[in-house]
Amino acid sequence: MAAQLDADVREAAEYVFPLPHLPEAVSVVRRRIRTVLADWNLAPDLAEDALLVISELITNAVVHAVPPATLRLSRVGSDGRSGLRIEVIDAGPAAPAGWPAAESAAGEHGRGLGIVTALAADCGTRIHAAGVTWWAELLTP
Repeated sequence: MAAQLDADVREAAEYVFPLPHLPEAVSVVRRRIRTVLADWNLAPDLAEDALLVISELITNAVVHAVPPATLRLSRVGSDGRSGLRIEVIDAGPAAPAGWPAAESAAGEHGRGLGIVTALAADCGTRIHAAGVTWWAELLTP
């Protein structure tokens, strides 16, 4: 049974993981996703970049958005390059319209989306009826 589950993860082109709306969710998800990425045989550098992007997007969802949130990973490829599409879907911003978000200490926060932009071949957001999807695509060099 465990061997079949391992084979299913290796063959899957997509992985969906509901995110607990807790600060400690980031480390729990990172451990689980590290296994998925290893089973998908991603290049080690790509897997490390993906874990960092995933951490940043999940942190944003937990800190700044309304639950529920979901992480979706998909294997992608174009022009002979393989890669990974990362999506974090949440129910939208936690601060009500017209209310400022809670201020954080300068220097402690605010670099996450810059990190995502630097590591991703492409990234963006999509606003839809269910909330917001934050996405990034990482490709092998």
